Amino acid sequence: MGRPVKTRQQVIIVDIADEGRTIGKTPEGEILLVEGALPGAVVDVQILRKRKGMSMARVIRQVSPSPWEVRPFCEHFGNCGGCKWQHLDYKHQLEFKEKSVRESLRRIAKIENAQVRPIMGSEHTRHFRNKLEYSFARHRWKTPEEIRSGEKLESTGAVGFHPPGFYDKVVDIHWCHLQDEPTNAIRNGLRDLARQHDFTFYDFIAQQGFLRGILVRKAAFTPDLMVAVIVGYDDQDAIATVMEYLISHFPEITSCQYAVNTKRNDALHDLEFITYAGLPFLHERLGSRTYRIGPKSFFQTNSYQALRMFETIASLADLNGTENVYDLYCGTGSIGLYLADQCRHVVGIEVIPEAIDEARMNQEINQIASADFFAGDVKDVLTDAFAEKYGRPDLIIVDPPRAGLHDQVIQFLNAIKAPKVIYVSCNPATQARDLGKMREVYQDISHQPMDMFPHTHHIENITLLTLKA
Repeated sequence: MGRPVKTRQQVIIVDIADEGRTIGKTPEGEILLVEGALPGAVVDVQILRKRKGMSMARVIRQVSPSPWEVRPFCEHFGNCGGCKWQHLDYKHQLEFKEKSVRESLRRIAKIENAQVRPIMGSEHTRHFRNKLEYSFARHRWKTPEEIRSGEKLESTGAVGFHPPGFYDKVVDIHWCHLQDEPTNAIRNGLRDLARQHDFTFYDFIAQQGFLRGILVRKAAFTPDLMVAVIVGYDDQDAIATVMEYLISHFPEITSCQYAVNTKRNDALHDLEFITYAGLPFLHERLGSRTYRIGPKSFFQTNSYQALRMFETIASLADLNGTENVYDLYCGTGSIGLYLADQCRHVVGIEVIPEAIDEARMNQEINQIASADFFAGDVKDVLTDAFAEKYGRPDLIIVDPPRAGLHDQVIQFLNAIKAPKVIYVSCNPATQARDLGKMREVYQDISHQPMDMFPHTHHIENITLLTLKA
């Protein structure tokens, strides 16, 4: 018989891993992938399962803290599922994020001594999100402290965030630091209004209830504020009560909307939003550009860092006014339009037709004639015939989703041999994978990590590639 497998172990956390996990090492030298720990801490863990030859574990007790651990500033830390690195000193958050970019380039792309610039930290580490979505739920999530108290607790309705792994419950949020006021007052006020009028909170198991969600979009560089309430069924009297409360108590709201969602899921992209008061959109301004943003629009969630990102891309592009620029996975055209007066022409491609409609609207708002936007899957739209018709690119900007580039897109990039490629990524691992497939044609010149989401493991990286001689 072999040795029995220990289900509990004491480990020292020696490094970070992907997706915010950490690497723990037992006294016997076994390596574990650990959830819920910080580098430098000593913890007792429970072994959960093996994944790709490595044991997965979660923390059950902290023996000694990380030397970089700090007191979280949010009362909901550890329960709501967000800001998982809030107890890690921000300076070291940035160090670990920069290291994750370097390690992905070395380990996956096989790029040794990559020219990684110092990470660009966020000047705003609180109140930096321009978009927040809250859920109503009939069943409130009880904290471990409440459960341990042994007291009988009412499971009253809640409005806030789902804890990880529990779609049917919601952590009742009293104060969130991700967005500036009046967002907290709006959320808390709607909770009080609902209880006053006996509006039902949504039951995710029974699939019934009136109040279902709140979407708040708050511009950083204009005074615009959008609030949209999602309800589970169409009750015009109740909807009017909610809408009138919002516009009477919060005159700073410039767009007050609602949507009826009778589906089993909370996705917003296929809902019809109805404007009750104000405009059906808000405006955000980045540099000299104005962007129209609707309730379903994709837009960088941190406007402050988005501006710095666009400035960085412009600096790396170093345009002289004669270039043809392809903006792939362009969303609402924000990057391409930002560069439009620095180049000859912009071609944007995005799979979501509504995003292309908004890109064209933003083009009109900014009075830009030298841009064309196309709806379709990038891998299908990009052909030799397309390049011949709209001009071969001097610069290609790619900003794909977390899954990275499709192989057909990489093949096009390698075949078209653009003088410059700027690869913007929200996933250093898939970016590194793609860069490895482009190394025969392009050389990486520089990498600029950016922190768009403080207190999380998420990191953006902007890579400049040039054509090999």
